[in-house]
Amino acid sequence: MNLKNNARMALTIISLIKQVPLPSEMRMGEDGLMDRTKAKSIINIDCQFGLEAGLQLRKQHPDAKLIVCSMGPKSFEGSLRKAISMGYDEAYLLSDRKLGGSDTYATGLAISTMLKHLGFTKDSKDPFIILAGRQTSDGDTAHVPSQVAENIGIPQATFVETVKTDGAGKVIAKRIIEGGYQMLKLPLPCVISLTPTGIPPRKPSLSGAIKARKLEIKTFGIDDIGLGTEKIGIDGSPTIVVKVVNIISERPPVKMAEGHDEASLVDSLIANLKAGGNVLEKKEKVAKKETERPDFPEKDFRNGARGIITWAEITNGKISRPSLELLTPARNLAKKLGNDTKVMTLIIGKNVHSFAQTFIEHGSDEVILVENDKLEEYLVLPFSSIFAQVIKERKPEIALFAATTSGRELAPRIGMKTDSGVTADCTGLDIGEYIDKKEKVIYKPILESRRPTYGESKLATILGFVCPQISTARAGTFEVPERISGKQGLVSSFNPVLNEKDFVVEIMKTERGEGGLQNLFDADIIISGGRGTTYDNLGLIKALVAELRNQGINAEWASSRPVVDEGVAEYARQIGQTGKTIRPKIYIAVGISGAVQHIAGMKESEKIIAIDHNPKAHIFNFADFGIVGEYADIIPELTERVKAGFRFGIEARKD
Repeated sequence: MNLKNNARMALTIISLIKQVPLPSEMRMGEDGLMDRTKAKSIINIDCQFGLEAGLQLRKQHPDAKLIVCSMGPKSFEGSLRKAISMGYDEAYLLSDRKLGGSDTYATGLAISTMLKHLGFTKDSKDPFIILAGRQTSDGDTAHVPSQVAENIGIPQATFVETVKTDGAGKVIAKRIIEGGYQMLKLPLPCVISLTPTGIPPRKPSLSGAIKARKLEIKTFGIDDIGLGTEKIGIDGSPTIVVKVVNIISERPPVKMAEGHDEASLVDSLIANLKAGGNVLEKKEKVAKKETERPDFPEKDFRNGARGIITWAEITNGKISRPSLELLTPARNLAKKLGNDTKVMTLIIGKNVHSFAQTFIEHGSDEVILVENDKLEEYLVLPFSSIFAQVIKERKPEIALFAATTSGRELAPRIGMKTDSGVTADCTGLDIGEYIDKKEKVIYKPILESRRPTYGESKLATILGFVCPQISTARAGTFEVPERISGKQGLVSSFNPVLNEKDFVVEIMKTERGEGGLQNLFDADIIISGGRGTTYDNLGLIKALVAELRNQGINAEWASSRPVVDEGVAEYARQIGQTGKTIRPKIYIAVGISGAVQHIAGMKESEKIIAIDHNPKAHIFNFADFGIVGEYADIIPELTERVKAGFRFGIEARKD
């Protein structure tokens, strides 16, 4: 299919957007859930980059039609009109009260049903591409693009930075992965989700604004698109949010260094470190009112599903550390479920049998191997198909994935195949019960998945009622379980049905740097640079890290997201909600303002030192020790102190 030479087959570019509330204005309702009604709203930031990607594609295809779609209340029309004012041609809104309370599964189902109603199916004669933001700020799941792609039955690429067509009916996408990137070639139609690191979104034009005011936005209800209520809304969604609580910092107030120059400021910091910093004054907990557990019958909804399955991600011929971390919550959940619940791990790849014993020694009871030369590199289509086939045969009650770039697209695609909901980016997993007062029944046992949301300010507890109950765990949150050498377990093989149509996406190139990825999880001291350190490409920070290593300290450098966006550091070194979660003994943030997304990745550090020229920087609210000073002054002074033997209280390695 040659788009360039065939005018009859003009490309249609579809952008999916969501209007989201500003996290700072979100309030909790009396029911313990979030009240969005009074918060100001904007087009989700990632979706804005998706809109711009569509406008950039039209430069390659001047005759392309640009369509923008959304799902939500009538108030979402404002965001659709803004998209029109930026240069889009048509706008469609799916709005129906029956969609209220839909989880990501139901949302993906509803949006894809609307698109199919508009004629965009896997068998469409005319080519189309669906663009979406990587994730939304009010959910941060990154699920919907995968779910839409699976529902329509077309390929996808997620976490994409740039996208273009090759003039021959193919899409070329640069996909960000841990430690680097991949160049993918996809056929049309396909779904692409964009990271907020591409070309910044343009502002509306005057002519566009005039057009937007006059344009009629076509609004559909679920009856219009032939969508029933069985799998949508709060009653039809496979997952529900049962509780949202505020996340309260347990770190004492910051102890600031005092002095008139860099030498005296560093002297003060060293003294504060030796003294131990401030002490958190804990308020007395008010005793919670005991609520009597109703005498409802207990219901086991698992329908015979038993056991826990985890995905072993093999990257560049090595086991991904987050895959081993999964075994910690898996074993804890198995213990709480009792009845000799087994932990299974699925490994997919080429010649991967040698990894089986490692997973057994870290806690797996059984390793299931799927080996095929065509599976050497991860691809979401064949991997999701294989996993769904294993689930159908083994019937696990819980499936766990690491929230890596691959895990975050794989899990929701599998969830659509199994009609399961997925809870993303979890920091806590437990077994509990759910008291359904409406049905007068107690669902037990059930997986309780806890995840930060709304800019890391809230902690939501989410339950799933379809097995397998699927969750992804934030990398770095759980420790790798202790290895028991010689531990025995079962190793079995599974022979899936492979479909040639699942191999239509071509990996053209994979670039991975060392990136300090592994050492970020193991380092005792991590020094991270923000926007205020980019003028020398973090040179002073790297020099300080090098000197600490000379002193026998396991040190590493990292960065905040703006540094990655500017191309100064690779994604593998990004700390934060969309990067790595780390727990060093000492974390030093230099020139980092303290966005909540960054705090999410480093708040579990034992001690946090913040250095910034702005005394009002938000980062100081999350630090134990602070210095107000310039990067170019403080870091060289610290480096000299390290040369003289100062090690931030960390003992040197003896090897």
